[in-house]
Amino acid sequence: MATAEAAVPRVAVGRAAPGLAITVLALGRRALRNSLRRPQFLAPLIVFPSLMLAVNVGGLSRTTSLPGFPHVHGFLDFQLAAALVQSLMLGGVSAGIATALEIEGGFFDRLIAAPIPRVAIVLGRLLATGALAAGQVAYFLALGLTFGGHIEGGIAGVVLVLAIGVVAGVGFGGIGVMLALRARNASTVQGIFPIVFVVLFISDAFFPQNLLSSPADAVAAYNPLSYVADGMRNPIIASISATKVIDGLIAAAGIAVVAMALSVWALRGRLREE
Repeated sequence: MATAEAAVPRVAVGRAAPGLAITVLALGRRALRNSLRRPQFLAPLIVFPSLMLAVNVGGLSRTTSLPGFPHVHGFLDFQLAAALVQSLMLGGVSAGIATALEIEGGFFDRLIAAPIPRVAIVLGRLLATGALAAGQVAYFLALGLTFGGHIEGGIAGVVLVLAIGVVAGVGFGGIGVMLALRARNASTVQGIFPIVFVVLFISDAFFPQNLLSSPADAVAAYNPLSYVADGMRNPIIASISATKVIDGLIAAAGIAVVAMALSVWALRGRLREE
C-alpha cells in the first residue's frame, strides 16, 4: 500500500505549462502502474469482450450472407470493432472505479492538499486510461489476426484504429472519472456506468445499421458510438475511407472533449464542497 500511495509530486500551482505537464506525467505513471498491478482492473477489459466476440462470431457467422451486409472476409472482421468499443467502455468503468477507490482511501484528499495544478488530477488519470486503451486496441487486433481476421488497411489502418481507439478510450475514462467525483464511492460507479452500455447496443457496433429494425436504426444513425465503431471498422474490413475515419475521429474527439469538460466540472464542484 505504501508503494501505491506514492508521494505526490511537489509542483507549484503558479508554475507555467511545464509544471502541469510534469505533474500529469507523474500522476499518469502512478495510475497506470497501479492499474497494471491490479488484475481486477485489467481482466474485465479483456475477458468479457473476448467472450462476447467468440459467442457472436460462433453463432452469427452466417449473417454475412444477408442482402445488404458489407463485404467482409468473415464475421470476425466485422465484430472486432464491437469488441474494441466494449473493451474501451469497460476501461472507462475501470478508470471511474480506480478514482472512486482513491477518494475512499484518502489519497484524493492528499492530492487536493498538495501544491499541484488541480486539473492534473483528472488529466493524469486520463493519460493512464489512454495508455491502457492503446494496449486494448493492440490486443484485439492481434487476437483477430491470430484467429484468421484481416486488416485491409494495412499498417496505416492499424494506426488509424489505434488513434480512434485511444481518443475514444480517453473519453470513456473521462465519463468514469466524472461519475466517480460525483458518486464518491466505487460501488455506485460500478452500478451506474453499465447503463451506458445500453447506448452501445443501440448503435451499429454489432450489426449493420441498414439491417437494424426501427426504431433501432434511427437511433443508431445519431448515436456517436456508431461513428466510433464505423471509424475503427472501416480500415479493418475495407480500403481506408477518409469520410468514415474522419467521422470516427470527430465522434471520438467529441466524446473526449465533453467527458473531460464534465470531469473537470465535477472536480471543481468537489473542491467547492471541501
